[in-house]
Amino acid sequence: MTLNFSFQRLWAVIIKEFIQMKRDHITLAMIIIIPLMQLLLFGYAINSNPKNLPTALIKGDQSSFTRTLIQSMKNTEYFKFLDQPVTEKEANYLMSIGKIQFAVNIPPGFSRKLIRHEIPDILITTDATDPVAASNAITAVNALSSRLFNRDFQGSLSYLVPDPQAFNLRLHIKYNPELITQYNIVPGLMGVILTMTMIIITALAITREYERGTMESLLATPVRPLEVMLGKVIPYIIVGYIQATLIIAAAYFLFHIPIEGSLMLLFFLALPFIAANLSIGVTFSTIAKNQLQATQMSFFFFLPSILLSGFMFPFYGMPKWAQDIGNILPLTYFLRITRGIILKGTDFIHTWPNVWPIIIFMVFALMLGLKRYRQTLD
Repeated sequence: MTLNFSFQRLWAVIIKEFIQMKRDHITLAMIIIIPLMQLLLFGYAINSNPKNLPTALIKGDQSSFTRTLIQSMKNTEYFKFLDQPVTEKEANYLMSIGKIQFAVNIPPGFSRKLIRHEIPDILITTDATDPVAASNAITAVNALSSRLFNRDFQGSLSYLVPDPQAFNLRLHIKYNPELITQYNIVPGLMGVILTMTMIIITALAITREYERGTMESLLATPVRPLEVMLGKVIPYIIVGYIQATLIIAAAYFLFHIPIEGSLMLLFFLALPFIAANLSIGVTFSTIAKNQLQATQMSFFFFLPSILLSGFMFPFYGMPKWAQDIGNILPLTYFLRITRGIILKGTDFIHTWPNVWPIIIFMVFALMLGLKRYRQTLD
């Protein structure tokens, strides 16, 4: 046995590893795609100062001063008003289902009070389930108050220049009045944890059967493919409900988060979400050749889910293309469901707009997973 170091033998081992890497197409793709995905998501989609947040306008005054106020709020780039004004009832509904971040209420007689130096009030209602989204926008509106109408009040109207402010900003913070961050994070963690564990555990469990050769023994029995698939999935549905129960208990007893809605409704709506993630895990297990590849593909799905769903950053503060991707992911809708039920007390009717996209994704994922699983079994 020689102890002489050979660069020729070292080079041969290096070449061999690159050949192995080239043959493993899935791992090679993950090596390239995951860093690029992280670069794009963190560079373009993630924004800690969200702008263009959806805003409903309750317009009780039709004067030029009102139009100046609305245009000035648009110019701050924090507010993106809906195409048409809404009623207060409609604004409350849109906020309850997570479609708007703000509701701006300009009361009747706003212009009359402004001209009389009576300093009118403007009410801004904000959905504080995500405290990050509200603070900078409110600061921007406050800054407008002292200089907003200076251009309108010139010449003979110069005596109307407000001192020190043109209007009072009344802020109504809904669902999280104290702006506690845990109110936003902890309910959302249920969806994040279920996404991560359901996909990874299912993908690894089935892939492990193939690696150990026990799947062939199972297929030699009279058990049908669908029975095998359901037998693999149902235990993890139970595991998912155990995890959800633990998270809700921790939210209530450790973080003192009030639960405003029905827990029975929340558990019922968790089923399609859990099933969708399990189906994705089954599909990954049919593609992956080993547990490492199954883990890589699970991470490939989990990374955009956690970054583009609205869990870490305000959803409507992301670019349009990032929102389009987020609207495909079931976690986006499940976050709205959990936060809506726990913090807002929403019922099934108000929650339904966020339920049917998960059901569609679940059906598609189940069909894809079953089709690929059956092809693998044949």
